Amino acid sequence: MILNAQQLASILGTRVAAGESSVVASAGVSTDTRNLPSGCIFIALKGENYDANDFAQQALEKGASIVIVSRWEYPAPAHAAVIVVPDPLLALQALATWWRAQLHEILIIALTGSNGKTSTKDIARSIIAEAFPVHATRGNLNNHIGLPLTILETTTAHRAAVYEMGMNHAGEIAPLAAIAKPHCAIITNVGTAHIEFLGSRENIAREKAAVASTLRADQPLFVPHDCDFLDIIRAEVAATIVTIGGPNDPIRATEISATDDGMHFTLHIHGETFPVMLPVAGHHMVANALLATATAHHAGLSNEIIARGLSRVTLTSGRLRRFVSNDVIVIDDTYNANPESMIAGLHALASRPIAEGARRIAVLGQMGEQGDFLADGCRRVGEAACQLGIHVIAIGADAYAVHQAAPDSEYFPDQESAAAALTDRFQPHDAVLFKGSRTARMERLMKNLFPETTCSTGSI
Repeated sequence: MILNAQQLASILGTRVAAGESSVVASAGVSTDTRNLPSGCIFIALKGENYDANDFAQQALEKGASIVIVSRWEYPAPAHAAVIVVPDPLLALQALATWWRAQLHEILIIALTGSNGKTSTKDIARSIIAEAFPVHATRGNLNNHIGLPLTILETTTAHRAAVYEMGMNHAGEIAPLAAIAKPHCAIITNVGTAHIEFLGSRENIAREKAAVASTLRADQPLFVPHDCDFLDIIRAEVAATIVTIGGPNDPIRATEISATDDGMHFTLHIHGETFPVMLPVAGHHMVANALLATATAHHAGLSNEIIARGLSRVTLTSGRLRRFVSNDVIVIDDTYNANPESMIAGLHALASRPIAEGARRIAVLGQMGEQGDFLADGCRRVGEAACQLGIHVIAIGADAYAVHQAAPDSEYFPDQESAAAALTDRFQPHDAVLFKGSRTARMERLMKNLFPETTCSTGSI
């Protein structure tokens, strides 16, 4: 995207307020002066605890060609331009909407879900990259700021893009879908993430369905075959709903087994079969891989390319990443947690082969945004750990109910007491899972107990 200031102002329905209208921006868009490419457009967003308008002049000094601000109190810059708008966030979204309209030849895939969004996005990107250039959401930049920035990073050299969409409250997904205008979409599942704000899983299903709100009747929405809210989703969208993973579905997996290097299964794609080794652990990851496969098939990739892409998957950090420290196998799933994802992590741990005499241990922190549903979620997690024979170490007041529901468990009120008690607790060849919500910061305890003195060994 190469624009001069006058063109940019016209797109935003305003004018150049100061500086030179002919100055050109050719290095993309940034909202952070700490990492600012020379020649970029700087957009001064305002949050609860910051106002980037205060740093707009600094952005110009660091090399930005154009700044978009809601106020300007400085002299007109030389060899740069200032555009003043009522709301820079709306300007960011409007610019992304305009740029999306220029990406005529690119297949746009959108996905959301209570769990597995980022992993499914990573898998889809891995498969499609085997065939042609693809852009995908970095990390979890999936909200009202991250999605527009991701779209603005997409170039005409790409032939596909995979956009992740997240939400905390009702009404947040539809505006993202309106900006992205996907050609197909995925709902990974309908769980209890953010149920504190949505009130029920039915409301969560309605919100997730908004990922397909712009799809036509001839465009597909891929959902797991066992989704228990298909009727609600069908009532919300015009798209063709295609279930994935069921015994009669066009894309499914059979002969699933877990080994030390990941999940092995037979992949069925519209009647053809292929052996696949997915280098990540957990039956839930196979389900994610099938949904990603559906989008790759829709993109026209051959079955052979899809199978090869699945074998080369790498996941975003903090999602079932495995490393070895002091001969202990450490599983880093610290990025986030809710009852469904925590239970899935426990199943992944349970499916992992371990040496004779070694133990499977789950170090679990709090699950955020559960509200009145927290006690039930903790009970389900504790019962799952009990059924799977996993020793639980629960940390933090909000995780105490997990300890109560898991007979083979212990409890610490905070990370400091846990770190003191757990030093030298683990034995060689034990497999130890760390998981909790972002606010729990379980990666801090993990790094305290298990410094990475050896190279990471990838996803389990």
